[in-house]
Amino acid sequence: MTDERIKGPASYFPSIEKTYGRPVAEWKSLVRQHYPAKHMELVAMLKTEHGLGHGHANAIVAHTLAEDKA
Repeated sequence: MTDERIKGPASYFPSIEKTYGRPVAEWKSLVRQHYPAKHMELVAMLKTEHGLGHGHANAIVAHTLAEDKA
């Protein structure tokens, strides 16, 4: 069994859930509700309307956009 670490934006998810008390799926849903906004507009929305820090907001947006692009 390998001990692989989660990398990229998903590595922030445990901290996001612990800090803000909401599952990442809820944050992703919120981001999707604001489509077709641009990346930084979505980050700004999470920061100003929901009080997320820049790194956490950026991780959620980046991961959500990457999922939806695939």
